Order: sequence, then structure tokens, then C-alpha cells
Amino acid sequence: MFYEPSKGDHGLGRDPFKALLVPRPIGWVTTMNGAGRVNLAPFSFFNAVAEQPAMIMYTCGGRKPDRGTKDSLANAREHGEFVWNLATWDLREKMNATASTLPAEIDEMAHAGLTVAPSRLVKPPRVAESPVQFECKVWQVLDLPGSDQHGPNGMVIGFVVGVHLRDDLIVDGRVKIQNARPIARLGYSEYTVIENAFRMPFPD
Repeated sequence: MFYEPSKGDHGLGRDPFKALLVPRPIGWVTTMNGAGRVNLAPFSFFNAVAEQPAMIMYTCGGRKPDRGTKDSLANAREHGEFVWNLATWDLREKMNATASTLPAEIDEMAHAGLTVAPSRLVKPPRVAESPVQFECKVWQVLDLPGSDQHGPNGMVIGFVVGVHLRDDLIVDGRVKIQNARPIARLGYSEYTVIENAFRMPFPD
């Protein structure tokens, strides 16, 4: 089959775009507003963008029900800091709970039964139960094209200024990330869990 995403002429019940770019790491992002209120939300458009310096990004698409900017975008734009928390198999239900549309005064971390852990270099806190967290300073927020139906898209790009890594994930001097059983996003409401890895040497 062939279709043009802008026309939506795929003939399927739902656009398969997100089901084809898989698996995608989950941007489980903590931010904070000017009043000190913490926001925690997962994003399926997230990844590393550079190694030296270490940089990551997440993209917020759409609007809140009240048509305002999503908190994870507004907070990052206003205060310039965020924390990424690794979502794992053990935390899958709590991660999903933080995707709920809640009133602004509700703390997603408390709603999901998660523990707040202070960061060292930024103000937004970390998810204590997560085995890996990146403390980040915003480099730039890019306003991407949006649509009338879903609203604007904003890409937050940040420098990783601090890394928290659970010690038991280090085996023989290397990170064995599959021991954390990270989860990744597929299409629709489907996810996958990373439990196996294989090594392939670079060609000469």
C-alpha cells in the first residue's frame, strides 16, 4: 500500500504511522512550574540527539482539554529544566497512570503512587523508583508545524547535565540495560519490553 499522511488516505481504521517507527523509547519527563508544582508525563516522541555534548529531546503534541499548552512544554519553555526517567516493566502501570488527563492541581507522581527524589543540578525532581534518570537543561524549544485537529507541536531539546544510574545495572564495567527491562512504545496502545540484546561488531 501507499498513502500520503497529510491526506489520511490509508483506508485503515487508524493511521499506521506510529506503528511503523518502532520501538520508540518513552520520554517520561518531570518538569516544574513557577509555583513549584511538579508535572510528570510520558511522551512517545523522545530520543537522544547527540552524544558530545549529551543531548536528548521530547516532543509535546496537541493541547490540553482546555486548549492551553501542555504543562511539560510550558514548564520547560518557562523554566528551562526537566528530568527524564527510564520507564521499565515494573513501572509500566504507574507510567501509564501519569498519562491521565488530570486537573492542574493534581500531582501526577502522587496520583501514580510514585516517590519523589530530589535532583542535584536542576529543580524538577526524579522518579525514585526509576533505575535511570537524566537531569537536563533546556537548550532550545522548537515550534514545529501542527494541525487544526491536534494543535501545535513543540520539541524540547536539552543538555544532559547529570545522570543517575542504579549500580546493579553495571556488569563488568558496562551498562547491562536489559536488566532494567525498559519498555518502549509501539503503535496504538501497544508496548514492548527489552529483555534481550545481541552484539554486532562494527565493520572494519
